[in-house]
Amino acid sequence: MTFIIVSGRSGSGKTTALQALEDIGYYCVDNLPAGLLPELAQQLQSSIHLQKIAVGIDARNVPSQLEQFPAIIKKLKQNNVSYEIIYLDCDDNTLLQRFSSTRRKHPLTGNETSLAEAIGEEKYILAAIAQLSDLRIDTTHITIHELRHVIKSRVGEPHSATIALQFQSFGFKHGVPSDVDYVFDVRCLPNPYWQPNLRAFTGKDAEVIEFLTQHDSVRAMEIDIVNFLQNWLSHFHANNRTYMTIAIGCTGGQHRSVYISEQLGKHFIADYPDVQVRHRELN
Repeated sequence: MTFIIVSGRSGSGKTTALQALEDIGYYCVDNLPAGLLPELAQQLQSSIHLQKIAVGIDARNVPSQLEQFPAIIKKLKQNNVSYEIIYLDCDDNTLLQRFSSTRRKHPLTGNETSLAEAIGEEKYILAAIAQLSDLRIDTTHITIHELRHVIKSRVGEPHSATIALQFQSFGFKHGVPSDVDYVFDVRCLPNPYWQPNLRAFTGKDAEVIEFLTQHDSVRAMEIDIVNFLQNWLSHFHANNRTYMTIAIGCTGGQHRSVYISEQLGKHFIADYPDVQVRHRELN
C-alpha cells in the first residue's frame, strides 16, 4: 500500500495536489483528523482494492492533534505503515495575493485575526508536519497546471530502489527556492550574459554550451558537485529519504545554472532512473 500525507498552508495548492493524485488512481481523503491516521492506514492495509491512499491534513485539524503529529507518525512506523509526507508552501506575499484575488476566507481568520496574522499563525501550527516532510514543494513561482505536473511526475510512478533526484536551476536575483535540499552557487563561473552574441540564448542552447565548455573552471565546478553528491546520496537514501532536490543558482537563472543542471541530470540518470531537470526561470 502507498500511503501519502499531503499538508501545507491554505492557498499553497493542497487541493490541487490531492486532485492530481486522484487523477492517477489514489483514493483521497481531505481534512482527516490527524489522530485517525494510524487507524485509517491499519484498516486499509488489508484492502485489496485500495492500495494507493492520499490524506490531506491541514490547520483545520484540532490543534492538540497537530501538536502530537510526531507521535502519530511514530505510531504509523510501529504499525509498519510505509508512508510519505508531501508539504506544500508559498511565500507570505503570494498567499496574501491569492486570498485577495479569490476572496476566499482563510480558515484561521476571525474578528480579531487578520489575514496576514492567520497566514503567519498557520505556518507555526504546521511546523511539525513541515519538519517531517519527505518532499517539499514551493508553489510561489508555479501555476496550478505546473503543480499538477510536478505531483504526477514525482509521485505518480512507483518508486524505484533508489532515491528520486530533481536538479533545479534558478536565478539568485529572483530569490532562492525554499523547497530544496542543497543549493550550489555557480555565479563565480564565466558569465555568457556579458557576451552580446550569447545574451539571448540559454544554457540549453549550443552557443552557450560551447562557450562554457571552453572554461576549465566550469568543468571543475561540475566535477566537484558530482563528487559531493555521489559521496552523500547513498547516505540519504539509507536514511529513508525518497526525494532530493538540488538547486543550482546563477545571477539570472538563464545560462550557467541551466547548463550545470542539465549536465548533472545527464550524469546521474545512469545510476538514478528517476531524475528530473527543471529550470525555474525558463518555465
